[in-house]
Amino acid sequence: TSITSAKIQVNGVHLHYQQTGEGSHAVLLLPGMLGCGQTDFGPQLKSMNKQLFTIVAWDPRGYGQSIPPSRDFPPDFFERDAKDAVDLMQALKFKKFSLLGWSDGGITALIAAAKYPTLIHKLVVWGANASVTQEDVRIYNGIRDVSKWSEKVKKPLEEMYGHKYFAKTCEAWVDGISRFAEKSDGNICQQLLPDIKCPTFIIHGEKDPLVPQAHAEYIHKHIKGSRLLLMPEGKHNLHLRFAEDFNRQVEDFLH
Repeated sequence: TSITSAKIQVNGVHLHYQQTGEGSHAVLLLPGMLGCGQTDFGPQLKSMNKQLFTIVAWDPRGYGQSIPPSRDFPPDFFERDAKDAVDLMQALKFKKFSLLGWSDGGITALIAAAKYPTLIHKLVVWGANASVTQEDVRIYNGIRDVSKWSEKVKKPLEEMYGHKYFAKTCEAWVDGISRFAEKSDGNICQQLLPDIKCPTFIIHGEKDPLVPQAHAEYIHKHIKGSRLLLMPEGKHNLHLRFAEDFNRQVEDFLH
């Protein structure tokens, strides 16, 4: 089945999304920092089971083709993304749906599952964190300067945004997410985790250079009945690098 692209007005912005499949189980894919459906979820849009699932990948406001507006990072940017994501799926007439969130998209998905429990069927997150430590801030500052990124990771984002917007937005993201570390507990959404009642699957790459494993373990510990899968060779982009294994694990869980 083909992948369609469209825009729909949600909360005053025109959000871009891609959609494929005709299954009865709707699934929303939530991308990471600077990411969008096109850059972050190629293997999922292409290869996930289209008989079982209807798959939607969105571009959060200021990312991908959901520009304008330009991306900014107010203190509640994760809550804003969570509301946008849920309202997008409602605008598309999905009454209930599952969330697959990577990295920042995982944080957004955790918040959405906690705040809108009647709408969320199942939840899968990987490369996500519920708080920001001083160690995390050190890691984020290591990626502040996009000219130091590997060509492979940098290229699709430069093509999407142009160098200037890409570089500026990455710096703004580092500043925005580092602000959470100024709170005593570095909290992003820790207090919401016990409110997540839907079946939850946490996947973590043991070689993830951006998100230490303790984050995945914390989320697992505080979401009752959740499952944790550690992938020994997985890094941050394990759903791209090990797409076949990842897709199979996730489909089994959702099914």
